[in-house]
Amino acid sequence: MKTAKVTVVPYDPKWKTDFEKIRAEIAHTLGDLAIAIEHVGSTAVEGLSAKPCIDIDVVIRDGSVFAAVKDALAGIEYIHEGDLGIPGREAFAYSDKPHLQKHHLYVCPAGSEELHRHITFRDHLRRSPEAVREYSEIKEKAAHLFPEDIDAYMKYKAPCIQKLYKLCGLL
Repeated sequence: MKTAKVTVVPYDPKWKTDFEKIRAEIAHTLGDLAIAIEHVGSTAVEGLSAKPCIDIDVVIRDGSVFAAVKDALAGIEYIHEGDLGIPGREAFAYSDKPHLQKHHLYVCPAGSEELHRHITFRDHLRRSPEAVREYSEIKEKAAHLFPEDIDAYMKYKAPCIQKLYKLCGLL
């Protein structure tokens, strides 16, 4: 699901509830196959401006259960897209879930670097109001400058993200 129109909005407390609805559906389907279902990305950080799309990491023990997870998710209309060039994270799309907030779904083994990156970055932002303010401003400006170009939006944000990664020990 590539973003056609870049829209960044102020933090919405409803995103917590939106995540819980998605998490409940996935948890019900996966049962013990998932060891955790994490709300990651900007919508997971109180006060952070974001594109109104919930990012979710389903954490699995290891790759040995991935086929069963993939099959279970297919049963609720998720389509496996592969890692989309990012090792340690398998992406899933969907086409018809009007009862749920727009979201990105990923499945990550517990020890994956990508999962570690998502959690570390999220937790750093949750502890740093200054980082939230700075990152919100950059995201809002990027969306204003590049409303129809997700690649330019991402490129504009990159220096801020790199700075924050250094602060939280990811670089």
